[in-house]
Amino acid sequence: MRALAFAGRGDKLAVQDIPAVEPGPGQVRVAVEAASVNGIDAATAAGYLWDMLPATFPVVLGRDLAGAVAAAGPGVTRFAPGDRVAGVITGMTLGTGTIAESVTVDAAILTALPAAVTSVQAAAAGLAAVTAHDLIAALSLTPADVVVVSGATGGVGAFTVQLAAATGATVLATARPGEATGFVLGLGAAAAVDYTGDLAAAIHAAVPGVSGTPGTEGGVTAVVHAAGDVATLAALLRPGGRLVSALGATGEQAGRDDITVTGVMAVGEPGKFASLLAGVAAGTLQVPVTRTYPLDDAAEAVADFGRRKLGKLAITTP
Repeated sequence: MRALAFAGRGDKLAVQDIPAVEPGPGQVRVAVEAASVNGIDAATAAGYLWDMLPATFPVVLGRDLAGAVAAAGPGVTRFAPGDRVAGVITGMTLGTGTIAESVTVDAAILTALPAAVTSVQAAAAGLAAVTAHDLIAALSLTPADVVVVSGATGGVGAFTVQLAAATGATVLATARPGEATGFVLGLGAAAAVDYTGDLAAAIHAAVPGVSGTPGTEGGVTAVVHAAGDVATLAALLRPGGRLVSALGATGEQAGRDDITVTGVMAVGEPGKFASLLAGVAAGTLQVPVTRTYPLDDAAEAVADFGRRKLGKLAITTP
């Protein structure tokens, strides 16, 4: 099968032929119809993770998928060949990936793909939507909260804005003026704040009465850190505020001891992903796909991930 892979450490990332893996007990082989690019793929391609994570070569990129079951291994009763499925691979190892013509995974990580959801929508939601779900769950937002979402125009940020707004909280989304501002407002943000200058001043200008100055009554109560400098973001919070980080930030890095800092690592539980896909099917959760690439151009998609963009980049396999 063809896959976007590293044959070995130091080799060039390329779409290449690698052996297909037949499913063992409890596994299925999925004919992949769509996958997407996530931050871990870009970090792997840039070489940042080789000394941090165990790798089994060939290392295939991709963490989310949608497609049809091609074969089921012994003991699999939940899915049969032809069933449309979607799933997310989490965990901190490199090896099995989804930007490929097929992938063999444990059937337990998959969920049925609703008929109203396209393969591109499901794959583009994938890891980003699951991460957003876990970030919002860690914050336990209420309508009384004022939450700043940093990195709001990326994949994780775009889903975070929507899920935060659904709690009734006031959502302030970081975005450059212009197209990005319209993008985050369309996702349900109460205001877009320009992060390129004085962020606290931009917050106050966007929502009079809300200040980024610690101790200010009615100030920012929560921050989602999906991009940007964590200390700058932590400084926005009033005492007792909460910051959740998708990037592993710590309280020490935040530089304050009067707030709570929580690092969040997404867990791709299929029931959770199923509930997110139900939202997509119902039209209550948007999947903002900026561009779709064929598998042959998958390396270009990974390179484009690091450039300024809105939303998600998807990859399709005919």
